[in-house]
Amino acid sequence: MRPRRRVRCRAASALGAAAGAVLLAGCGAGSELRSTGPVPHAVGPARLWPELPPASAAPYDYGEGETARIPGIEVPDGDVHRLDPVAVTRAGLKAHSNRSSGATDLPADTVRRINACPREPATCPVLRPYFRDLTGDGKDEMVLGIRLPGQQISVRVYKPEAGGLTRILSTSDAVISIELAGRDLIMRVPSAIRGYEYRTAWSWDDRQRAMLPTRDEILRMPSPRAPRSPVETDRPSPVPVPDASSAPASTPSVGVSAERR
Repeated sequence: MRPRRRVRCRAASALGAAAGAVLLAGCGAGSELRSTGPVPHAVGPARLWPELPPASAAPYDYGEGETARIPGIEVPDGDVHRLDPVAVTRAGLKAHSNRSSGATDLPADTVRRINACPREPATCPVLRPYFRDLTGDGKDEMVLGIRLPGQQISVRVYKPEAGGLTRILSTSDAVISIELAGRDLIMRVPSAIRGYEYRTAWSWDDRQRAMLPTRDEILRMPSPRAPRSPVETDRPSPVPVPDASSAPASTPSVGVSAERR
């Protein structure tokens, strides 16, 4: 609480062992700070099964932190705005990652349509690019999306460096939405649990030189409001009707219009 008077006072505080209340002294009446009551005791984490040896390697490689240098793409000035997104996507099909993740790449039909983009632009699965400085080096990265079967999207982020282009993120999922917030790329994904969704924030990690899923959570969505029935929305407001027997004889008649809600 902020003191109600602009006075300088020194507050001496002491923490009681039983109640944990803060005692304040030195402020005049009307400007005192009052205790809000006992402070709950902090409960530290309890480690379960401490006798188990810690794992030294992940059982699966989902491709996080995987990067790839894109062959044939030159960015001497570091400006990715002038790059052709289709050319970048097609060149990325020939890129070799810095490690084998074991994850499946793009489907064969999607690869065929990507290669046919110059001849068949109407069926090209490459979406328009977005640009944002996601690494904090003062230069924009290119964010590309590729439509996949089953209403899935493959999201890829390309960073200009050393006169060329490096893919610093590649992930695919059936998404609700994709957002850029600050230096994070946030993906909202449907959950198998009705009324919930997954939300993953990908952020640049300077040590790995790649974007990593720094926050991955499942959230409960607010229940949508039930629409009002047509009877409720179309019903006019009730208009009070005066009793003719009790109205004064000299009172003139007044027209009343009913407004709809």
